[in-house]
Amino acid sequence: MKPESLIKNTALNAFIVNRRTFLQATLAAFAGCGLLPCVAAAADPASAVDKAHAEIWRRFIDKHGVMVDFTDLDGSVNLPTPDECREGKPNALGWYQTIENGAMFTGLYMDAVVNRWRHTKAAADAAKARRLMEGLLLLNSISEVKGFVGRGVSTDGTSHYPMGSEDQTGPWFYGLWRYLDSGLAMNSERERIVAKLVETADAIVGLGWRMPAEPPFGTRGSFVGFDFDRVSRQLFVMKTMHAVTGEQRWDAMYREALGQRGGKDNVAKLETCRRGMVKVVRWPHFWTSCVSVAALRGLWELEEDATLKAAFAKGLQASATLAAKSLPSAAQFDPNDQSAFSQDWRKAMMPLWKPQQTAKEAETLAGQQLQRFLTISPRRRKETDFIREPASSAWIVTLCSDTAVVKQHAAEIERVIGRFDYTRLYYCTFFWVESAWWRMVDAK
Repeated sequence: MKPESLIKNTALNAFIVNRRTFLQATLAAFAGCGLLPCVAAAADPASAVDKAHAEIWRRFIDKHGVMVDFTDLDGSVNLPTPDECREGKPNALGWYQTIENGAMFTGLYMDAVVNRWRHTKAAADAAKARRLMEGLLLLNSISEVKGFVGRGVSTDGTSHYPMGSEDQTGPWFYGLWRYLDSGLAMNSERERIVAKLVETADAIVGLGWRMPAEPPFGTRGSFVGFDFDRVSRQLFVMKTMHAVTGEQRWDAMYREALGQRGGKDNVAKLETCRRGMVKVVRWPHFWTSCVSVAALRGLWELEEDATLKAAFAKGLQASATLAAKSLPSAAQFDPNDQSAFSQDWRKAMMPLWKPQQTAKEAETLAGQQLQRFLTISPRRRKETDFIREPASSAWIVTLCSDTAVVKQHAAEIERVIGRFDYTRLYYCTFFWVESAWWRMVDAK
């Protein structure tokens, strides 16, 4: 029946709408009882992406341009106080509270905002990209330790936790490079960004490719090693620094590193890139490895040598093939899930707190605290397992340089995007669906 016929026949139209509503409610109820393995949301993916975008900017981007991890549905955020940051509470890593991943998520989300602007050319979207850029620069200016990249800031706009990581610093480089590469940067902005990139990269190299941390911790995390995560990130920083500065020392470093061999299989770093994301630490854990695939995509875009470019392309394809296996996990999230959510991380974690002098002590404490946090906020695990993983996996697939591979998985990615009601999610980690969408649009 044609749409105009339905409009004219209001009685029939009402019947169809009511019947559809009844069926959707019934299917949702069955799914909640475990009687159906999968109930796909009917949301149009383009509309869903717009809703995700609106929700990100309503609740998750703070006044400094930095993404926070979680909020209540009204946008309220339970930030750590300046004293808590200085004292390492709930832990010196800042894990499992609201400013845990500011540098990581803001840097990676730049990919979505820049690509959105490329399509819309809207001044509002350019302003959003600029705001994220300022947030990233802020996180690199809040410490007296050169090269330090903070996770986020407290209520005073400067206080922070003393340790970052390679998972925070890698996306920091990626986000600023994306902004520079977009053409949005004004000359004065470009000078500021390049100066910070140089300062940070030099500090990391001076520490043997380890991430600077504040006393008493010294460093935490590194780009040293022969696994895919560290190899791709280190090579990307080298390649980016050569691209933005033109200094040959970075290119020489990069060329030498490509041939370095090591690891369990004693293969060259170039071969590690060619293999791509062959495995992750554990499932669900694509969300951290997507940093490395983004770095590999950056290498592919920056590289002009055909042989090297082909190797990076193969790695992107292998990574996409593996990540695609995680896309169906979105169907395990019940849109009507009523699991309790709490952002009162103090209530759950502070009873276990004790001073920490090493990163290992902080990690051990944080692991214990997480188990306590999950008892008062079981919703966290639902969103991390069945939203964070398929969303980040969708982006990994769309980072593939072979558009045929992206198109092969397009329908399933659209199902992931349309699965969620973004106004009812507490964690920001659906943001990858927007990144995936714009790259999928480019592949069509």
